[in-house]
Amino acid sequence: MRSRQRMFAAVMRLLLKCLRLGRRRRFKLVRQVGQLWHYGRLCLRSLLYNSFTNGDVVLDSLFEPVYWLVDHVTRWFGVVFVALVIGLTTSIVAIVYICLLPLILQTYTPAWICWHLAYGHWNLIMIVFHYYKAITTSPGHPPQAKNDLTGVSICRKCIAPKPARTHHCSICNRCVLKMDHHCPWLNNCVGHYNHRYFFSFCLFMTMGCIYCSISGWDMFRDAYAAIERMKLLEKERLQVAANQTYYQTPPPPFTFRQRAFHKSVVYLWVLCSSVALALGALTLWHAALITRGETSIERHINKKERQRLQKKGKVFRNPYSYGSWDNWKVFLGVDVPRHWLTRVLLPSPHLPHGTGLSWELPPCMTEQRTPLLAI
Repeated sequence: MRSRQRMFAAVMRLLLKCLRLGRRRRFKLVRQVGQLWHYGRLCLRSLLYNSFTNGDVVLDSLFEPVYWLVDHVTRWFGVVFVALVIGLTTSIVAIVYICLLPLILQTYTPAWICWHLAYGHWNLIMIVFHYYKAITTSPGHPPQAKNDLTGVSICRKCIAPKPARTHHCSICNRCVLKMDHHCPWLNNCVGHYNHRYFFSFCLFMTMGCIYCSISGWDMFRDAYAAIERMKLLEKERLQVAANQTYYQTPPPPFTFRQRAFHKSVVYLWVLCSSVALALGALTLWHAALITRGETSIERHINKKERQRLQKKGKVFRNPYSYGSWDNWKVFLGVDVPRHWLTRVLLPSPHLPHGTGLSWELPPCMTEQRTPLLAI
């Protein structure tokens, strides 16, 4: 009996010792996993720590692959977009010369013929000139040597001097003077030296599309009605052929030339109207920016600065704005009244005011403000 009790006690002690060892091992394993977790977390923080890191920086880092893809796709598609603009514009001009111009010469009065010939060719010359200058003119880039400039910041991406109103284009991978945006339809940045060409192209292209839409409205209605009549007669012809009623006279077929003429007129009107709406909205947007003396990028920067100063009870003033009318004169390069004809209504390759590195008052503004300063 005593031997059985001793054996039972020994077994229980052995069982308790095993449980105690298992618990120690389990606690040791949990402790080791916790230590590894804290160590890995500390290493990750030490490698990625930045006192300027916030939610916006983390979000930008996560979207960096998307930005890279968009930049490279936009750079490659720029050539395709330029070819598309040239192809669509050429097709519209070809339709006007082949289909509409003979009709105008046959049916319109001499006064209207002179008006259409003069305005249409002037508008076409302005579109071609400004588009060519916009895609071939460099927007302007700051010099790489810092000794040439004073009081400028440094671009964080290209590690080069960054004058006022200069921004880095991730698609061109360069800093651009007075950058407005990167336009894929130009395959070029819109900056200090080609901003006027870009806006003039948008303006004259919109005017040309509106001119084609208004002038071709009656032709479009007739062509659309003719196409619907073609479809109806084609359906009747198929029904006659299916019923095999040879005693009936089949409807007269439309020739290929007639079909091509009507479809070309419809294509011209639809394309010109669509471009007029889309490009007209863009032109109005840029016209409002020019009136305020801002670029597309500066509009967002100035809006945030205006809100920040408003909270402090202060008023924000754009240092690059000279007033609505004077902003247009500076943008278009109008120094004397005759420049409205030679530099605005006619093709002109004149350079903008200043170099884009510093922003002193233009000469025309200085002459107007001298009497006020004298007082």
